[in-house]
Amino acid sequence: MLVVGLMSGTSLDGVDAVAVDFSASARAIGHVHHPYDAALRSELLALNSSGADELHRAALAANGVARAYAGTVAALLKTLGLDGAAVRAIGAHGQTVRHRPREFDGNGYTLQLLNGALLAELSGIAVVCDFRSRDLAAGGEGAPLVPAFHAQVFGQPGHDVAVLNLGGIANLTLLPADGGVTGFDCGPGNALLDFWSLRHLGQPYDADGAWAAGGQVDQHLLQALLADGFFGRPPPKSTGRDLFNEAWLSTRLDTRLAPRDVMATLAELTARGAADALQALAPATARLVVCGGGAFNRHLMARLAALLPRAGLVSSAEFGIPPDQVEAIAFAWLAQAHLERRAGNRVAVTGARGERVLGALYPA
Repeated sequence: MLVVGLMSGTSLDGVDAVAVDFSASARAIGHVHHPYDAALRSELLALNSSGADELHRAALAANGVARAYAGTVAALLKTLGLDGAAVRAIGAHGQTVRHRPREFDGNGYTLQLLNGALLAELSGIAVVCDFRSRDLAAGGEGAPLVPAFHAQVFGQPGHDVAVLNLGGIANLTLLPADGGVTGFDCGPGNALLDFWSLRHLGQPYDADGAWAAGGQVDQHLLQALLADGFFGRPPPKSTGRDLFNEAWLSTRLDTRLAPRDVMATLAELTARGAADALQALAPATARLVVCGGGAFNRHLMARLAALLPRAGLVSSAEFGIPPDQVEAIAFAWLAQAHLERRAGNRVAVTGARGERVLGALYPA
């Protein structure tokens, strides 16, 4: 009953692999993180925007993602002293480079680069991937897909709980006391913060949010950013770098602002996007569980705590799941659901016409 979950998020920091034992409940027994090599990361970032020879480049990048995934799985199994025969399946998210649900022709599209057949060939393990497309085909947003898993591991009957995943894009899961499950993307997460850190610090992220903490929030810029229609749009909704990117920021940015103050303002934008949505849609929330890379950003966590004094902010680590493992475990869970022919989406989250079994299977 061992399934490996793989996640490579919008932040493009690399691949997280978690081995999950489903013999009883979902229990993580091992974790490995491998960063992308610089050339692959650069190409994946470039493919988030239109460019020359995209079909050729995307196909080769999908092969590169498969090889990176296979190497990470091999490293994980080595740490556990296991071989591929011990693993029932790999649940692999792929690398999102475009996400345009419900647009253009009514269905739109979502694109996660990954050659699933190549990953199955290289690993010798069955692969379940392309989880979002089935929900889109049923009229949904295709994202976020983690709320059903959040409900299983973080839900507390009789209590209003919310889960905030601070990846490249931020998403909220609302778990009210009555047992319902809703969720939606709520803002840019770390995507703009990491972009600004790389440009001005030469670092892939602002460690602990220390640089942002020393800046001053510019209220004029903050209000200009929050004025984007995405923030006021009711769920279901999802987003990605298609919206929150360098061009989006540049059109709203006063170039006279000090870079450190811009960083402080971008951190406030991430915190406000989540806090405003939670206060508007689930003001009775008694506990907010935070996961994703942003959970390690002390400044961001402090701003969330200040904006949501009644919410009881805690890390997912308090539930026994390190913040950087939650999404990988969720995709192992989704792969297990696929193998058992169980639905992985929730209509209240994505807006699909019904619950569907998600993913495509590439046998070993």
